[in-house]
Amino acid sequence: MRLKDKVCLITGGAAGIGKATAERFAEEGAKVVICDVAREAGEASVKTLGPDASFYVVNVANRQAAQEWADAVYAKYGRIDILINNAGILRDSQLVKVKDGALTGQMPEADFDLVISINLKGVFNCGQAVAPYMIKQGGGVILNASSIVGLDGNFGQTNYVATKAGVVGLTKVWARELGRYGIRVNAVAPGFTATDIIKTMPEKVIEGMKAHTPLGRLGQPRDIANAYLFLASDEASFITGEVLRVDGGIVVGT
Repeated sequence: MRLKDKVCLITGGAAGIGKATAERFAEEGAKVVICDVAREAGEASVKTLGPDASFYVVNVANRQAAQEWADAVYAKYGRIDILINNAGILRDSQLVKVKDGALTGQMPEADFDLVISINLKGVFNCGQAVAPYMIKQGGGVILNASSIVGLDGNFGQTNYVATKAGVVGLTKVWARELGRYGIRVNAVAPGFTATDIIKTMPEKVIEGMKAHTPLGRLGQPRDIANAYLFLASDEASFITGEVLRVDGGIVVGT
């Protein structure tokens, strides 16, 4: 019960890594509060998390919505101990496509803006909304979802990689700014993980991911959840400003 009675907010908690993290934290005694834009999935997920759990429909890209969520959680529970900024989306394409010297395609500006608004601005919105409550109570933990591609880059992911690299920088700044208030800020960088998005890919692509991972398999959402659990717990009380790779040893592109 490493998180007994801790109030934990998880964005994008209706599925994938967010859902696995919510379940893992509930097992460790946390009062879990998840948000997502998928109402039906969120309502189904929260039923598995115990009587103290809550679900809110929140678009993290909306600053006011993020603030209203933080305010509502604090009003209900009287504190916010942990924030996990997990929500994220993909809109992959190449910066430009050229054939026979002619431009044949490019990443749509709307796709770039959308991924930035959720994956990066969403982290900013929720962190800024929650931090004052953590300062008021004398401490807390903020954990941000980066990715190995934010560290190594990846073909066809200009927008996604930019956000995940940005999350790394943001994490290090917040660790410096908020440490004086007893707030620890770290990031987790998952490798290829067997979420619903990955499972929809062709088998050949999935096998290629495994082949390039020294441990020979995809990560499971619970693998990432366990990393979040460690960083959220008192066992990591002297760790801040770090990025923990949970990737089976892969180096993207090799």
